[in-house]
Amino acid sequence: MTSTVIAFHSGYGHTRRLAQALADGAAQARGDEACLVDVAAIDDTGWAALAAADAIVFGAPTYMGGASAQFKAFADASSKVWIAQGWKDKLAGGFTCSLNLTGDKDSTLGWLVTFAMQHGMIWAGLGILPASDPGDPEAINRLGAYTGLLAQADNLPPDQSPPPGDLDTAAAYGRRIATLAGRLRGTR
Repeated sequence: MTSTVIAFHSGYGHTRRLAQALADGAAQARGDEACLVDVAAIDDTGWAALAAADAIVFGAPTYMGGASAQFKAFADASSKVWIAQGWKDKLAGGFTCSLNLTGDKDSTLGWLVTFAMQHGMIWAGLGILPASDPGDPEAINRLGAYTGLLAQADNLPPDQSPPPGDLDTAAAYGRRIATLAGRLRGTR
């Protein structure tokens, strides 16, 4: 069994819904453990969960073409982990959500990749082909991502958005992360 931690910030609730779908997907992978750590309120228990995790999936809303300030504060605070190489060789992934269809989400994912690489982590992409009907809110990978999970908030409250296809994509990515983490540990 492996442990996956979803380390995220959510400004309006949409990114939290994706984080939960990722955790649910990871937990479906042969009963693996998955938990959420809201980095805006991280405490010693959260840092300990990250230290013990086999995989960490980073998530932040895209604001003004990059990760939210709260996520960036967490990243800056991780310098103590970086200096000790505490996350080296852990599996990493990432996700982001914004109001617009593109909203420069790729710049946020690229930044998350760089953050993980600075920690010496192993990045796992989405591993899902783009939807055959791009933009269909029911379709898996409707936004055509490869690097990680992209989702759209659709200017709706979090109980109505992201749409089902984005949440299903998040769950599938969570299963992929947990499965790959198991392979790295030699348990799958």
